[in-house]
Amino acid sequence: MQSSKPTHVRYLILLMLFLVTTINYADRATIAIAGSSLQKDLGIDAVTLGYIFSAFGWAYVAGQIPGGWLLDRFGSKKVYALSIFTWSLFTVLQGFVGEFGMSTAIVALFMLRFLVGLAEAPSFPGNARIVAAWFPTAERGTASAIFNSAQYFATVLFAPLMGWIVFTFGWEHVFIVMGILGIVFSLVWLKVIHSPRQHPMANEAEVQFIADNGGMVDMDQKQGKKADGPKWDYIRQLLTNRMMLGVYLGQYCINGITYFFLTWFPVYLVQERGMTILKAGFIASLPAICGFIGGVLGGVISDYLLRKGHSLTFARKAPIIAGLLVSSSIVACNYVDVEWMVVGFMALAFFGKGVGALGWAVVSDTSPKQIAGLSGGLFNTFGNIASITTPIVIGYIISSTGSFKWALVFVGANALVAVFSYLVIVGPIKRVVLKEPPTHGGSEITGKLSQAHS
Repeated sequence: MQSSKPTHVRYLILLMLFLVTTINYADRATIAIAGSSLQKDLGIDAVTLGYIFSAFGWAYVAGQIPGGWLLDRFGSKKVYALSIFTWSLFTVLQGFVGEFGMSTAIVALFMLRFLVGLAEAPSFPGNARIVAAWFPTAERGTASAIFNSAQYFATVLFAPLMGWIVFTFGWEHVFIVMGILGIVFSLVWLKVIHSPRQHPMANEAEVQFIADNGGMVDMDQKQGKKADGPKWDYIRQLLTNRMMLGVYLGQYCINGITYFFLTWFPVYLVQERGMTILKAGFIASLPAICGFIGGVLGGVISDYLLRKGHSLTFARKAPIIAGLLVSSSIVACNYVDVEWMVVGFMALAFFGKGVGALGWAVVSDTSPKQIAGLSGGLFNTFGNIASITTPIVIGYIISSTGSFKWALVFVGANALVAVFSYLVIVGPIKRVVLKEPPTHGGSEITGKLSQAHS
């Protein structure tokens, strides 16, 4: 290994995270694009569709802590590859539910969405672990924002394509095309992803640069040995930490906004605004472009503030609070009738939500080294309870009021609660220091000690 000039393999790793998250979110959104056609073909009402939308979330939430534990136990590469392959297979199978009778098809669709959620559970904790291992602290906000912004890019890239597929060939084909794409990508993942010290393309200089500047390059080195599994006492310590609880509440609310766009937004455009599914597919991509730009910008601004000497707390909180205040503008859609103004306010709301979606950077900054995967899993558990509640609550709101007006108020309120959480509850942002359980003599592990130990 030459050590004179550092390589930049971490950017290739970031590209892989961006691509896998794009596929991940496209597979989540398939059901939204197919939603109106599904309702017609299978005779599903708004409440039933809300429950089908939520099926992903039930399993995704339930799988977070086991998924985080698997990542810490067996490493990011293998667990994530299996995750990609499995969720893609279940996506393909959704394309065949129309072969059954109506009631069987509804149950099969719910179960397959549930299994997609379970298989995707390790994905974002895996992203956070890989970013913590491959990126120094001052690059972590941008790196996290880039992989997180893939959720918007997925809509930009795939919503028009999926809308066209539904319009031209029928809703079944959306699931088959997207699932096959994911299966192919799981093989590419196995080839390209390695931990920093094991990567054949990374030289010693790059690994040293990452390690010297806060990157946890040895995170996966214990794999293969009988490493200590994450302890339940560690989870208790995270759950009694005020900063982490504030971060969890904030992420729940931010995801509430995300899941409106991932589930009900195309239905809103078709049913409330009278667009065709083809037009809705293209229109849905416009707010997503703004969300993508906002998502990358939030991370860049945060890291810029950090490099300019501002505290980690200010550098992370300022974009989050400002972005989410802008996001609450979604409620203005209730007061305009002109189509371009509706799309404009949606785009502004999604841009603000993108700027404010820095939760994963905060997780990479705060996760204890011993349980980086588990900590990400716990964070994602709380955040994705919104993937269950949001589609169901909106389904009931639409069913009882006959319109989307109060649904948009509900989405805007989520943004304001997240602002409150970061302003009042979170406090200073810093890495959590865990105390070892009494079996290890009750000694406190500091960041430096744990780094030396590894």
